[in-house]
Amino acid sequence: MTPMRSFLSELRRPGPGLAAGFLVILVVVAVLATLIAPYDPIAQSDVRLAGPSAVHWLGTDQFGRDTFSRLIVGSRIDLFVSVGATILAAVLGVLVGLVGGASRGIVGLLSMRGVEVILAFPPVVFALLIVTLFGQGELTLIITMGILFAPAFARVVYGEVLTIRNLEYVQASQVIGSRPARILFRVMLPGVVPPVLVQASLTLASTMLLASGLSFLGLGVLPPTPSWGSMIAEGQALMMTTPLLLFVSSGVIVATILAFSVLADALERALDPRRRNRILRAVRGATNTPEPQVSGASPDIAGKELG
Repeated sequence: MTPMRSFLSELRRPGPGLAAGFLVILVVVAVLATLIAPYDPIAQSDVRLAGPSAVHWLGTDQFGRDTFSRLIVGSRIDLFVSVGATILAAVLGVLVGLVGGASRGIVGLLSMRGVEVILAFPPVVFALLIVTLFGQGELTLIITMGILFAPAFARVVYGEVLTIRNLEYVQASQVIGSRPARILFRVMLPGVVPPVLVQASLTLASTMLLASGLSFLGLGVLPPTPSWGSMIAEGQALMMTTPLLLFVSSGVIVATILAFSVLADALERALDPRRRNRILRAVRGATNTPEPQVSGASPDIAGKELG
């Protein structure tokens, strides 16, 4: 069973299948946000704190802005920030992990010590410090969280490279005189792709949670641009009078983070060769595949000889 077939079989299960379907719908909605949103998400009106109706499906906020439109456009902002930060973290982490794992001298030592310095800072405190110093905005969030989550990728890649560099095909590339850059990116890099994909799925959930938290504190996306975190902050102030705004925005964040986590778990199971071997053994056992016996001997004699 190839990794792709194993992953597709995982998606046939109810949990991963629902998670993948939800994320596909979310991406489509985010891409077509301006076409789907019935109203301008920042346009104010006199219809304030209105309940759900045929005109405003999820009601309006304290400024008369349509909650459904803000939720849809906010999905584009949150996904853009999460995906951008994850890509940046993956690029930085993979580069540091490859160089650190392949180098045996001071370069490898310094690269991983730098990773440990970043890991020593609590994520929220580090993000608050950077955002406070350089200001709010999507670009600041992407750069901050990209640096913050890069060490996780670096440690994963570093551990994989320590194993890969001792394999025969890597040593053969060194013997024939391949350039170090070619060995890193053409020989070693394909071997670290599976764990990097799993880490990316987990990082997407973590970046979305952190970005929403910063927006909730007023240090994320600049208002009046809609984001799910800022909608939670607005809904908290109106929780006693209009709880729908809080429940809708927080519910979408929880569902998205849960979907990323479930998909990451399914991806990890699909890319784990030890688990695939267990599945193959289970399939053989279910089909009663006979074990090979020594030719010309009875099962008892063969078992004794093999023992």
